[in-house]
Amino acid sequence: MSWEQFKQQAPQLAETAESLFEKSGVILLGTIRRDGSPRISPVEPIILDGQLYLGMMWHSFKALDLLRDPRCTVHSSVADRLAPDGEFKLHGRAIDVQDQKIRSRYGKALYEKIGWNPEESGDTEEASPKYHLFSIDIFSAAFLNTEGDARKVLRWRLGESVEEFIQTA
Repeated sequence: MSWEQFKQQAPQLAETAESLFEKSGVILLGTIRRDGSPRISPVEPIILDGQLYLGMMWHSFKALDLLRDPRCTVHSSVADRLAPDGEFKLHGRAIDVQDQKIRSRYGKALYEKIGWNPEESGDTEEASPKYHLFSIDIFSAAFLNTEGDARKVLRWRLGESVEEFIQTA
């Protein structure tokens, strides 16, 4: 499911995630290493044209993980143990994006955000720049927030409605 479709089905979760992504500028990406162990890596997310995109350095370990096994987790960054802004996480599948029009729009959006465009940093010997770009096909998402002694959880799964849970100590 695209980000736009997710946002239509779970608008409160999507808007919360967008706010958290924008606030820190990075997310934590969980991938699966070749040996089956987990890897956590920071990535700058871009939501563009109704998709969540993650760009990565050419042949970075996290990109190679996703090319081998596209299952992934995206988690908002957390600055302290209390996570006063809460935590957003989603599970999905990374899709390798090769479409040059999409890559060009992504490069322009990234330039507007951080002042750097990977589309303009390719090898001089090759026509296209070397970096990996993935869109995320979303399967599930959740937001967790502590309110006093209670932990509020909003959870959404593909094909289901948003559920709310309150966990008390």
